[in-house]
Amino acid sequence: MVLKVVEAFADKFFPYKYAWHILIAIITALVLRAFSQGRTTNRERDLHDRTFLVTGGLTPLGLTLLQDLAQRGAKIIALSPHPIDSPAVTILVSLLRTTYNNENIFAEQCHLSDPDSIRSFCMRFLTEGETADEKSKPQPKQESKDASPTTSKDKPKTTTDSRLDGIIFAHEYQHIGIPRFLRNKKPIRATISQGEEEETQREYNSLATFLITTLLLPALLVAPVERDIRIINIVNPFYAAAAASVRASKNFDPAFSHLVIPPTFSTTSSSPTTKSVFLTEGLRSLRTIIFTRHLQRIFDALPKPQIPKTEEGSSSIPIISARMQRSNIVAVSVSPGLSRVDTISRMLNADWNLVESGDSVERKFSWIGVLLYIILLPLLHIATKSPKAAIQSILHSLFLPTPFKILSQSVSDSIPETSKKNQDDDSNSAPSQPTKRPISLIREEVLKPGALYAECAVVNLDLSIPPPPSTEPQDQKESGSQKGKEKAQGLKEEVLEIVDDGEYGGEIAGRVVWEAYEVALKVWEKSGSRTSGGKKDS
Repeated sequence: MVLKVVEAFADKFFPYKYAWHILIAIITALVLRAFSQGRTTNRERDLHDRTFLVTGGLTPLGLTLLQDLAQRGAKIIALSPHPIDSPAVTILVSLLRTTYNNENIFAEQCHLSDPDSIRSFCMRFLTEGETADEKSKPQPKQESKDASPTTSKDKPKTTTDSRLDGIIFAHEYQHIGIPRFLRNKKPIRATISQGEEEETQREYNSLATFLITTLLLPALLVAPVERDIRIINIVNPFYAAAAASVRASKNFDPAFSHLVIPPTFSTTSSSPTTKSVFLTEGLRSLRTIIFTRHLQRIFDALPKPQIPKTEEGSSSIPIISARMQRSNIVAVSVSPGLSRVDTISRMLNADWNLVESGDSVERKFSWIGVLLYIILLPLLHIATKSPKAAIQSILHSLFLPTPFKILSQSVSDSIPETSKKNQDDDSNSAPSQPTKRPISLIREEVLKPGALYAECAVVNLDLSIPPPPSTEPQDQKESGSQKGKEKAQGLKEEVLEIVDDGEYGGEIAGRVVWEAYEVALKVWEKSGSRTSGGKKDS
């Protein structure tokens, strides 16, 4: 009876004339969705007893990444702008611990827009070796009838464990920038526009990455040689637009214009006054990519390249190539692609969880943006990625073996080497055995240090960036050269020899970006100390 009703309904309403068209449309939609979701990593790695610091853990991408790390047994330290005893943080941490049976998940309060908060966390982590959440975790009590009370002298000395196996910067991936017709009428601050507020937030996020990296470098550089340490910067996918603009205009200005006025290190005298949101986001992403590549150059330029030890019981030998990697610390950039939650919803101002407190008012989501997002949702499910699909490139760069730690297989060459002494022996002597020569072969994909990864593959960017103009007066140059000669006659200062590999703009672009970070960081810390000082005085 039911089948007859369905058949009658189909005969009356289903357009059989367009059956092939509908079938082709469905197949096309499925193929487009499979293509837009990107590649899935085919690698796996056990992360037990490995410590990872994650920023942006409360974003959709960050939450998905925390789940995958917790599932593989990693120890996680997630930075959050909220206090660790707030309901949002405590519920999230408890859920991750109980769901994945992993008690080594901790949260730490750190405002990435406040340099004092960043310094406070990093200094506390380096000196104490544990987070406030880890301290507050109840320790199991061991009761014994014969146990005697211990005094302060009997207590074992505690050592600071500032181990870090990886730093994942996920806070720079979320899109920043809203079209004008979707912006709120009232800005967050009464003194600046919303566009300027968005650009300031971009610069704060980038400087937070630079500051955390430089402050935690001591813990990374003193780590054992055998430890595989990775720094992963997650960037938005609009770097391609910025790279095309740089190639076309031959102008690259990495300066933080809202913190440093006038812009420094500009390769040309003029720059466009207004930029689109996509180009602005792309320049931020491109700046992070160039910084990451230059950071790897610095790691590889450190003196005395380290050589890993051979594993016990293994016939393989460690190989090291100066062209591939000289340090056990690897820094890479990863572009997860276009995410409908972290990119599109924030672009349309449709994230209803977005409530950012400002100095005067609160900025909330736009109902028009929510309506547009709901209308476009079927198309977005086909053309954009989910958070689970977006983290595949991140996991791929985290799971790939590094060339520094790859062990070559011992391949024997059947080349009999008969010595003259054996040739003079009689025929009753034992025949000579072939000599086994180990040959170093890398037959699997390895992580490329300093590279940009997208869709689980390395992305090559063709950038030709001219050197910055010299703004130093001639008299200062002469005095500087005279001081240099005097210093050379005295103590010799050790200078790193950074090799210009020509990748991502080469050493020139890396140096220009690095100096722009340093200049902006000084201004940012001064402004942050004034603000915090004013709050303390009040």
